[in-house]
Amino acid sequence: MIDSLATALIIATLVGAVWALVHVLRDRPPNRPLYGALAVIEVALLVQTVAGIVNFANTDRPVNGPEFIAYLVGILVILPIAVLWSMTERTRWGTGVLIVACLALPVMIVRMQQIWELRGA
Repeated sequence: MIDSLATALIIATLVGAVWALVHVLRDRPPNRPLYGALAVIEVALLVQTVAGIVNFANTDRPVNGPEFIAYLVGILVILPIAVLWSMTERTRWGTGVLIVACLALPVMIVRMQQIWELRGA
């Protein structure tokens, strides 16, 4: 885990949720800049996942491995699925899926941090 990247990802996904909410309120489908921002977030999530796996492989702390790895993989698949959904559903509801995905990611990232730091695990 890279703590500073995790914090940046939490902020970025919340900004993404607000951005998607603006599209919903304006009754507009997602546009290229929003998809671009989500692509940047996905790349950062990939970096976090790789760093998490490397740190997990090299740690001596008793981390719940299957749960931690499941969260690492889970954060990678949420955004692509939501983006594909929004591309096929070109209504405000498709954009709403992006909001849900962007709000789910910070929760998962915080839970990953708790598992890594052994709080609430």
